[in-house]
Order: sequence, then structure tokens, then C-alpha cells
Amino acid sequence: MTRRDALLSLPLIRTGLGQQAAPQEIPVDFTCPMDKDVRTKGPGMCPRCGMKLVAHLPDPIGYRLLLKTKPNPVQAGKPVELEFQIRHPDTGKPVTEFEVIHEKIFHLFLVSQDLSYFAHEHPVRGENGIFRLTTTLPRPGAYRVVADCFPSGATPQFLVKSLLTGGATAVAWSATSNLAPDLKPQQGANLTVELAMEPAQPIAGQETLLFFRLSTAEGMEQYLGAWGHMLAASDDLIDIIHDHPLYTTLPQIQFNVLFPREAVYRVWVQLQRAGVLNTVAFNVPVKTLR
Repeated sequence: MTRRDALLSLPLIRTGLGQQAAPQEIPVDFTCPMDKDVRTKGPGMCPRCGMKLVAHLPDPIGYRLLLKTKPNPVQAGKPVELEFQIRHPDTGKPVTEFEVIHEKIFHLFLVSQDLSYFAHEHPVRGENGIFRLTTTLPRPGAYRVVADCFPSGATPQFLVKSLLTGGATAVAWSATSNLAPDLKPQQGANLTVELAMEPAQPIAGQETLLFFRLSTAEGMEQYLGAWGHMLAASDDLIDIIHDHPLYTTLPQIQFNVLFPREAVYRVWVQLQRAGVLNTVAFNVPVKTLR
């Protein structure tokens, strides 16, 4: 049913003068395509990610991510060209039009299986919606490749692929990192970051407040349209979360995260100060409520 059909189906209200009053409009909520908990009664921009709020957000449908490498297989320590294409799940046609998310139309995350390597990149779009990035994977092994994009007319996509370098054997993505908890302050390029949590012991399936406390507010700048970017990955690289701050009161930045299950999560946060990007990481143990 269209919005006009819905209005026509409403009962007419008679006034005291015997005239028919105009039908009352159905209230419409405006929702952020990325942060769906952000809802308003009118149009505007999302205070968390800066995206335009949408009145009728379509139901989420998972698109397909195609990944090719040149050369194949990939050789660790040597340049490789990664080629990406997003395709419609029903038609199989390549997607050529994308919405901007945090100043870019394609965000790419690369994470090694041992969680020691992390990269946040932005491939360049070419013909027929093909995106390319030339990079170097530092060591042999398995990597998670995560594409974050927003095909026009759809909903934001968070698509994951696995990549093996030459010489690496197929591995199971379960308890392979032996990640130990690490909550001590971390030193970035020109910023020290401390982490406080509420509750102090995160519980799987319950919201956790992550407070990143900065050594200074001086010179702090937004990076890609936000005061911070966070990627969290479970120690078996099965659960991956990309998020942005809920509240920012410098020198503190707050993220609200729901860790889905018991594991140790590697949490990277990216913050910019005086034109310098700081990337620091904490290992957060998450328990099951017993």
C-alpha cells in the first residue's frame, strides 16, 4: 500500500457544521540507515554518523561481495591488487551507484587471523562499479576482508570475505588467536587512550558502554565525519562490529556496544589529533551471565 492509499483508507471525520474534515496523516518516523536506533519525527541528519535520515527505510537485504586478487595466490610481503564488486542478490547485476558513508562510498577493513594486523582503507571506484586497492599483506596466513558500503535504494551492507596468502593452509576460524585480555592505556601516534567500561565486566548479549578517555582534548579533530571509528572482532574472527560514538564530550568519547557472545574481542579505535591518525587497540574479555 502506498502512502496515498493509506490516507484514502482513513475514515472521514465530520465537523460540527456537517462538513467532512480532511483525513489525518499517518505519523512517519525518520530513521538513520546506519544507526537504526536513531529515529525522529521529522527529516534531518543523524547526530552519530551524519547520514541523512530516511522516512521509509527498505527492509534489509544482503548483497553479494565478489573479491579477486592480482596475483592469485597473494604473496605476503609483496604488493597485491584487491578488486571488489557489489552485486544485487536477486538480479546479480553489479551495483554502480552508492551513497556516501562518512565521506566515502566504500570502507574496507583488513584483519589478520592472529589479530595483530589491522587496516582501514578506501578502494577507488572504476568502471562497472569495480573498486580497486593496492596493498601489501605483511605475513603469510588468513585474513578477514570486510566491505562497508551503501548501495543506493537499499540499506547499508557489511560484507565479509576470507583471504589466504600463498603458502598458508586452510584453517578453521575458531579459537585460533589465543588473545589475552589487555585493558591497559594505549599509546597512539600523538595521543594516549585509556578505556573504562560499564559494566566493568562486559556480558554477552547486554549493552556495554565503552568510555575512551584521551590524554588531551587539544587538537582533536573529526576523522571521516566522526569523532571516532571503532572495529571490534572476536578472537575467532566470527563476530565483527563497526560502530561510531554515541556521545562525545572531549576528552572522552563513548561507544555503546552489544557483544553477541562470550569471547575476547580485539577493539580498535581510530582518533585524529592535529592531522595525525591514531589507531590503538584493546582486548576486551566478554563473559556469559551465569
